[in-house]
Amino acid sequence: MNLALQQVSKLQNLDMRILELKREVAQLPKQIAEIEKQLDAHAKKLDAEKAMLAANQRERKQKELDIQTAQQKISKLKDQMLQAKNNEQYRAFQHEIDYAQNEIGSAETRILELMEESEPLDKNVKQAEVALAAERKQVEAQKQQAKTQTAADEKEISDRAGEMRQLLTEMPAGLKQTCERIRKKHNSPHVLAEVVDGRCTACRIALRPQHYQDLKVREDVFFCESCGRILYYNPPTQVAMS
Repeated sequence: MNLALQQVSKLQNLDMRILELKREVAQLPKQIAEIEKQLDAHAKKLDAEKAMLAANQRERKQKELDIQTAQQKISKLKDQMLQAKNNEQYRAFQHEIDYAQNEIGSAETRILELMEESEPLDKNVKQAEVALAAERKQVEAQKQQAKTQTAADEKEISDRAGEMRQLLTEMPAGLKQTCERIRKKHNSPHVLAEVVDGRCTACRIALRPQHYQDLKVREDVFFCESCGRILYYNPPTQVAMS
């Protein structure tokens, strides 16, 4: 490979590396945003489970208050029964006592149900709190890692850009302009294309036989007549026979 092709190859490699690093720098914030989105979803799920547990506990407390109120009512009704003047009043007090006792029975049944429901809720909340704390720690570590990687990438971009500027000052003006024209045409750093079996590997178009033969034996800069990229040819490696 002659000096011109060596310079073009180095320029292309530097250009590709810079683009790769820039894509990585641009992608890292998106990855962090996705991680934080998942973390937020898990935090909201935990909040919902906490709300369910709190609602369970509030209802249970209310049922306990209802039982206390009903017991107080029964106590008063029993005192009033002692002052009943006839059987009709006595039966009326007894009816109210029975109703209050039924309310107590229903409240106690509901309390048992709430207790059974609260056990898995409480367990889920505790497990989710531990998991969320670990996840938050992991996210912070990943954010710090992304920050460190971004700084390293940006430094390398600066270093590689410096190498490119130096290389461009060493390249002939015509060759430099040619590379820029090809790059803009294809919107790609790939300005070089290897020729394999008589075809340009970039556009897959076969070269004219004479063009192909000249490429193999001459040191000139050749271009693909289809896509315009700079062509190079690597002779097949000869395997020594033992």
